[in-house]
Amino acid sequence: MIEEMECGSACSGSLAKGCEHCINGSKMVLLVTGKCPCGCYYCPVSLEKKGKDVVYANELRAQSDEDILAEAESMEATGTGITGGDPLICMERTAHMIRMLKDRFGPEHHIHLYTATMDLQKAKALEDAGLDEIRFHPPREMWTRMGETQLARIAEECGMDVGIEVPALPGSEDELCALVDYAMSVGADFVNLNELEFSESNWDMMAANGYEARDEVSAAVLGSEEVARAVMERCEGNIHFCSSPFKDGVQLRRRLVRKAERACTDYQAITEDGTIVRGFVYAKDPSAAAERLRELGVEEDMMRVMDDRVEVAPWILEDIAEDLEYRCYMSEQYPTADALEVERTPLN
Repeated sequence: MIEEMECGSACSGSLAKGCEHCINGSKMVLLVTGKCPCGCYYCPVSLEKKGKDVVYANELRAQSDEDILAEAESMEATGTGITGGDPLICMERTAHMIRMLKDRFGPEHHIHLYTATMDLQKAKALEDAGLDEIRFHPPREMWTRMGETQLARIAEECGMDVGIEVPALPGSEDELCALVDYAMSVGADFVNLNELEFSESNWDMMAANGYEARDEVSAAVLGSEEVARAVMERCEGNIHFCSSPFKDGVQLRRRLVRKAERACTDYQAITEDGTIVRGFVYAKDPSAAAERLRELGVEEDMMRVMDDRVEVAPWILEDIAEDLEYRCYMSEQYPTADALEVERTPLN
């Protein structure tokens, strides 16, 4: 039986444990390298990461182990999803990061990993390092030839959870059914089908494959959801369809809210979408601007003097902006390392 979930996602059977942490917004995304030998045409990894040997913890370009741990602590992460690129092309780094996270946060910190490399010895080495769940992403040309891979041996000989995660490509229903049926027959724990999305790095696949956007506001590809649901109707086992809106409307939003609640100061506000609202007074002499704010009754704990401006509680700044000779703005930002500004509104 197919159970409907939020934002168009669906599940038959049980969810993978890693997905539970993701849905709660408590999973840190750790990209250990952007390099991958597969070159799948549908890969949506961003241009700043694809093919590059870089490390990112959520949106933070990590330069050290402490950067990674600090990012996890900033959101009180209960788990980590290790991704790429392909993490198995840099085994030493990946195993080190698994051990590091387990040492800092304990065995209950759940770690799952995405890879296209089905190698029994590497899977066992990562399990020994502490990996809880491995998700294989075989390229499309292997979906009907999974008997040639080591999936069966990995599922049999590894104690961690083993699954498959691939995009639901339009026109691939029979291939996906063959993949799901084989995975379930050899003891895989789950199969995740992701709604195919286009991005700046895979945009050329749209014209090359005759794909169309599902609608004007989504990055989803038309026909992907229909394929995933058809596969779920035809196949048995633990199958999860993760929709494009689900990733942004549930997973990302809850992670942002979680981080915002921990990062927000007394002079900032949080929206229901997890963004932080900040009030700014721009001035050549921020100290003088701060003195003017004090004259208007703003208390010290409701503002902060910066190099080129003063940050003020937005609800206070709204009331007094017209009385100030300085430029005043309301800024809505993501509570992420890059502090991406979503919207800026002038107040005077």
